[in-house]
Amino acid sequence: MTKEEVIAIVKDQQIPVIRLWFTDILGQIRGFAITPRELPDAMDHGMGFDGSSVEGFARIHESDLMAVPDPATFKLLSNDISESHSAIMFCDLRTPEGDHYEGDTRYVLRRNLEKIAQEGLTFYVGPELEYFYFRNERGVEVLDEVGYFDASIVSQGTILRKKTIQLLEKLGIKVEYSHHEVAPSQHEIDLRYDNAMDMADTVIMYRFLVKEIARQNGVYATFMPKPIQSENGSGMHTHQSIFKGDQNLFFAAEDPYHLSGMARSYIAGILKHIREMTAVLNQWVNSYKRLVPGYEAPVYISWGQKNRSALVRVPRYRISRETSTRIELRSADPVCNPYLAFSVMLAAGMKGVRENYELPPPVEENIYEMSPRALKDHNIEMLPGDLYEAVQHLKNSDLMRETLGDHVFEKFIDNKLIEWDRYRGIVSQYELEKYLPIM
Repeated sequence: MTKEEVIAIVKDQQIPVIRLWFTDILGQIRGFAITPRELPDAMDHGMGFDGSSVEGFARIHESDLMAVPDPATFKLLSNDISESHSAIMFCDLRTPEGDHYEGDTRYVLRRNLEKIAQEGLTFYVGPELEYFYFRNERGVEVLDEVGYFDASIVSQGTILRKKTIQLLEKLGIKVEYSHHEVAPSQHEIDLRYDNAMDMADTVIMYRFLVKEIARQNGVYATFMPKPIQSENGSGMHTHQSIFKGDQNLFFAAEDPYHLSGMARSYIAGILKHIREMTAVLNQWVNSYKRLVPGYEAPVYISWGQKNRSALVRVPRYRISRETSTRIELRSADPVCNPYLAFSVMLAAGMKGVRENYELPPPVEENIYEMSPRALKDHNIEMLPGDLYEAVQHLKNSDLMRETLGDHVFEKFIDNKLIEWDRYRGIVSQYELEKYLPIM
């Protein structure tokens, strides 16, 4: 959609409010609303705002930023989700001089996608985002006690999920399927794969709609990675492939796993650099409560096809469906910043491709049941065990600094170290219950 088309639609449909969105460095939606009168100037020159008030953005002395709407992201919001008809657009952030702003995470992804676009390549992703419905935001009282693939069509969670899908489809966001997940009151809506930039925008919209529809119906939806101690957490398994035109470069008919040499080197890049990018894929203290053995989340750095305990899984090839060949990274969680997450996934994989990394043998046994000796024999190592360890790997990574850019790299690390310092000073209920009676 062009600028002229956007302006015409707003005028013809008498849209009273246009919402301009961008994300902070942690992937949280920020934005403001403008009237139709301001729209032409906003699309030509952007709308100014104070960047020093936004997480991870500019310092006080360089705080003026411009939000420039991207007409390709224009969507109309109906009364289903808004108090009246309104529109939204995602924005690119620029300096007053018109330069791309280095702290704009959407620009980080754009910059990384442009590198492979010069080779005629397109990066496709298909994320599976899990989430919970709770009675309210003050606790973890679930709406049901059922589990994986529950077939109810009248339960409250199923109805909310249906409403969300209907609205996503109305907005032109394609949904492949949805279902109840393993934990009580846990759900998943899977989005049809798309190019990484459009999908990152879609992830932001998806999370917003899930939470807003829940709120409208008197319950609370959360993408928190591990809200219930004794249950599985929520992940964002991310399917990935590289195309050149209509050709899926990950497919090879003669390979036992139907993986091309490029796909194998791409997986090897993910495995080699996963520790360095884990802080980006799992950016919260709570993220590491999910990444523990026994709750289906990946902990060990390995790959396989049938093995769902592996970090990277290769879904089975469907006959005559070469385009479906892909790899699935299973460690990311659904509250990461998708612009940064897709950037580091692509960078790690393509590093493996460009330097022809050799892929280690697959592991098809259940890794959770392996002894320490068996893990050593297979050369299987573990993901970082907490946020601090993950940040230390990130700090020492030249690849991640290059991928994110100096500004985002440094601001992200600063933010996460502040979070860790605050967390490690908290006395938990566990400590009170265990130690207070005996000390």
